[in-house]
Amino acid sequence: MQPSPEQSPQHAYPDHWEADVVLRDGGTARIRPITTDDAERLVSFYEQVSDESKYYRFFAPYPRLSDRDVYRFTHHDYVDRVGLAVTVGGEFIATVRYDRIDERGRPASAPADEAEVAFLVQDAHQGRGVASALLEHIAAVARERGIRRFAAEVLPANNKMIKVFRDAGYTQQRSFEDGSVHLTLDLEPTAESLAVQRGREQRAEARSVQRLLAPGSIAVIGVGRTPGGVGRTVLRNLLGAGFTGRAYAVNRAFPADQGTIDGVPAHRSVGEIDEPVDLAVVAVPADRVPEAVADCGEHGVQGLVVLSAGYAEWGAEGRERQRELVRQARSYGMRIIGPNAFGVINNAEAVRLNASLAPEPPAPGRIGLFTQSGAIGIALLSGLYRRGAGLSTFISAGNRADISGNDFLQYWYEDPDTDVALLYLESIGNPRKFTRLARRTAAVKPVVVVKGARHSGSTPPGHAVPVSRIPDATVSALMRQAGVIRVDTVTEMVDAGLLLADQPLPAGPRVAILGNSESLGLLTYDACLAEGLRPRPPRDLTTAATPQDFRDALTEALADEGCDSVVVTAIPWVGEDGEAESGDGEVLATALHAAAAAGPAKPVAVVHVEIGGLAEALAAATSTVALPRPVAAPASTHTGTTASAQATATGPGPAPAAPGPGPGSTGPARPAAPRSAATGADGADSPGSGPRNGRIPAYPAAERAVRALAEAVRYAQWRRQAAVPGKVPEFLDDTIDEPGAADLIHALLGPDPDPRGRPLAPDEARELLGRYGITVRPTLPAPDPEAAVAAAARLGYPVALKTTAPHLRHRADLGGVRLDLGNENALRRAYGELTDLLGKPAELQPVVQAMAPRGVDTVVRAAIDPAAGAVLSFGLAGAPSELLGDTAHRLVPATDRDAAELIRSIRAAPVLFGWRGAAPVDTAALEELLLRVSRLVDDHPEVVSIALEPVVVATQGLTVLGASVRLSPPPARTDLGPRRLPNY
Repeated sequence: MQPSPEQSPQHAYPDHWEADVVLRDGGTARIRPITTDDAERLVSFYEQVSDESKYYRFFAPYPRLSDRDVYRFTHHDYVDRVGLAVTVGGEFIATVRYDRIDERGRPASAPADEAEVAFLVQDAHQGRGVASALLEHIAAVARERGIRRFAAEVLPANNKMIKVFRDAGYTQQRSFEDGSVHLTLDLEPTAESLAVQRGREQRAEARSVQRLLAPGSIAVIGVGRTPGGVGRTVLRNLLGAGFTGRAYAVNRAFPADQGTIDGVPAHRSVGEIDEPVDLAVVAVPADRVPEAVADCGEHGVQGLVVLSAGYAEWGAEGRERQRELVRQARSYGMRIIGPNAFGVINNAEAVRLNASLAPEPPAPGRIGLFTQSGAIGIALLSGLYRRGAGLSTFISAGNRADISGNDFLQYWYEDPDTDVALLYLESIGNPRKFTRLARRTAAVKPVVVVKGARHSGSTPPGHAVPVSRIPDATVSALMRQAGVIRVDTVTEMVDAGLLLADQPLPAGPRVAILGNSESLGLLTYDACLAEGLRPRPPRDLTTAATPQDFRDALTEALADEGCDSVVVTAIPWVGEDGEAESGDGEVLATALHAAAAAGPAKPVAVVHVEIGGLAEALAAATSTVALPRPVAAPASTHTGTTASAQATATGPGPAPAAPGPGPGSTGPARPAAPRSAATGADGADSPGSGPRNGRIPAYPAAERAVRALAEAVRYAQWRRQAAVPGKVPEFLDDTIDEPGAADLIHALLGPDPDPRGRPLAPDEARELLGRYGITVRPTLPAPDPEAAVAAAARLGYPVALKTTAPHLRHRADLGGVRLDLGNENALRRAYGELTDLLGKPAELQPVVQAMAPRGVDTVVRAAIDPAAGAVLSFGLAGAPSELLGDTAHRLVPATDRDAAELIRSIRAAPVLFGWRGAAPVDTAALEELLLRVSRLVDDHPEVVSIALEPVVVATQGLTVLGASVRLSPPPARTDLGPRRLPNY
């Protein structure tokens, strides 16, 4: 939309207020400012509102809008008078307006900070969460324009609107005056309003995914008239899986008299189908997709799976075509998986959906799998199929122009059919949101991630996302902070997923090892040590061990209270004739199953070498594979044809089952709380709790089994710690001057700050840090020997002489630092040596600083990454740590637990705790410093980077010897604003 000529330049159309949102029922809508071009839309919208809703809005019968009303409601200055509309298909379904008022309720301008607000929602769209979404957006607009409070008059009978205000989570006051309820809302976000907003976001986005995964009816657009081709393959797979809803084939080239194809109704357009269609799978060339999308949108289709290629992966032209595809679909309230997608699978018994190109569909199970790559999706499906694993849902999102991994985390969080979430990601569109959602999901079920394109420094074709400057090691550390199990390969992802889906979480790192090969046991022992586990000495059963010996040994190991998990190693055993016997894996599997089922709930993994049938037999009874489906005769009263009924006529597939949900149904009902993959019967996490339904994961190498087990150990530890979250100590509040720091930052940036930001001078940085209780030891310039002597006299001996030239800063190894200069002679001699060795004083920029107590030199940094947000980092000072990348990272705001883990997670941490007989340093003071830096960056987003180097940590206290700070206008925080879908 464009501003009209009547609008002044300073009140130009605010296009950044435009947003796509997901509503409560999973549909999408667009929120945008109302303009002078909307007069006809406004009149049409008002005509479709009931007389009762009009009465609630105007407190009197108001059958139609006058010309004056239309003018008033479409002409805004976007400052004191603002109107927003919610649109679907280009037409209004709701409006909201605020007018700035003074303390007497009369029209006003700034600095008045209160506004009267009023909503109107079309009756057909009430109950979809439209007003709640509008309130979030109009409140954000008002805050941007300096408005701090909303006032609203509501009739007592208008319970729906009163509930919208009451449930928003803002601080509010209510009174009854002159026959109406007077409400005042403080628009400052609160913890409650943010929780309400995110709760609504979760339910809406989960519902939008559920509509795609559990449709009551599907149209496959692009079904060829001859066998083969993408559309025909998808239809064949849909029927072969026994889809419980209605299926339709669509192709505009079908003859007018073609009634069916592959036994399902055939139509030339979605509009010809005389029943509602929930989901459309689009498999036509890219230039014909807009026509198909319009056909679907105009006939009420709820979502699309776009398999068509030719979008952002083809360059700039394709990228624009992809953006237009998303805009077009969202304008009709539809969400998209794709384009360039491989398809979706939902193995729920009530749905049985395979709308994909998967040649080997997985069995039903408890693992959810999301991948951005079709090729990786095929490989993962094949690998899981070979290992007998089953899936609850599978999604290959392709370019993921709309639906992303974040949406599926929202869905899996409460999905009762998914115990483990596996994700292959090549890019992360909203890293802050991903971290937040992953942390919440990981608290109830494991989340395992493989990140592709880690080192290329570029985004895969088709993925338009913010570019992150932080290295991959930092990304990995931040994921682990959120409880995500980050692995390097898809093989490791499957290995970890199988163990987590089928075995209980370990109570600790103690591992028992038993088997019939001493060498294989030692390899397993070494692998455990390499992964940080605590293995017990391997128990060698000898090559003569029988399956009963394995059973007895496993039973004993599981019963041992000093063991948290067991790794069984097995090689072909030697028979009585001395020949190695590689068969009879089923016998050994039966013995291991029996021991595991009878013993305490502890994870068991098997490492085997060339034992025929063992892996298959261990996978035979599996918790990732659901029980066989009951066979029942389908009964259909639909005019469309159920895919389950057609399965028997179209080729191989599972036996037909009773029909699932009818029209508009979305599958099984949701539980009141999300199911945890490692939760005991009483609902509380407990050691050793979790799934145990017979399957024991088998691995062909000790390293793979131990790596999967180690990931489970670390995840279980994170779960236990996350149950009692850390906190920010209250003592910090007494020594922090947040308002003073804000005033100082405002003064330093000035009224017209440079968008590139500015570094602070040493004195400025010292003053700002001091507002947060961080003392930086002062330095004095020493442009010549006499100035150095004067500075030392002022500071007091002993002193240090240092260069501050950029190429020598913090490089003691290059000779740019002289320490413990106890008198004037020593200082003058050091000054001469420094200038003789490294250059003239003007180049070296020497300074003098009082000596700090001896200790360990460390580095504390914080920086704002445009993609990941604020990151706090810690490491030891010096070239070795930098070369080895020995730095730990945590997201801001950091808690006391984060600070403690941060200093203990670097490989050189023993130096801080008394390595080789040295005295331990004051780690409590170091943790406090980390919390202060975190608090400063979190409180003031204008502080885009801080580096404290070196920080000398002594046995008592610490000293900050150097500090650099950079300020910049605060970057946008998309994770704190009103709900909106990303626009890539």
